[in-house]
Parts: sequence; C-alpha cells; structure tokens
Amino acid sequence: MNARVEQLLTDALDLPADERSALVAALLDSLEGSPPAATSDAWKEELRQRKQALREGTLKAMPWAQARARLSAL
Repeated sequence: MNARVEQLLTDALDLPADERSALVAALLDSLEGSPPAATSDAWKEELRQRKQALREGTLKAMPWAQARARLSAL
C-alpha cells in the first residue's frame, strides 16, 4: 500500500462499526459495478440486520486480524 491508502485505512479504522460497514459496502459496490437492484437491496437488508444485532448484543464483532485469518483458512 502507498502512504495515501495507508492513511485512508487508518482513518477508516477510526470510524464507528456501522460507518465502517457502510464504507465497506460502498467500496465493494464500486469494485463490482452496478449490481442488480434486488441484490443491492438484499445486501442493505443484511447490513441493517447485522447492525441491529450488533447494537442489541446478539452478534459480536471480531477483530479484523481474526476474521482475515479465518478467511485465509478457507
């Protein structure tokens, strides 16, 4: 990563979890192009449900390093 990207990452990591989730969704959308409206709506609903579960305490977030390790193991 270059210095600009590293600074963006640092700034993004300082955001609250719900804002980081919205940022991730927007970045993924930008990489995938324009998804069909139904897909986009489905992802928005999924994110809304996860955000609510995080706030209610029924879902627990994990550190990125742990999530990345789990994904790498797949």
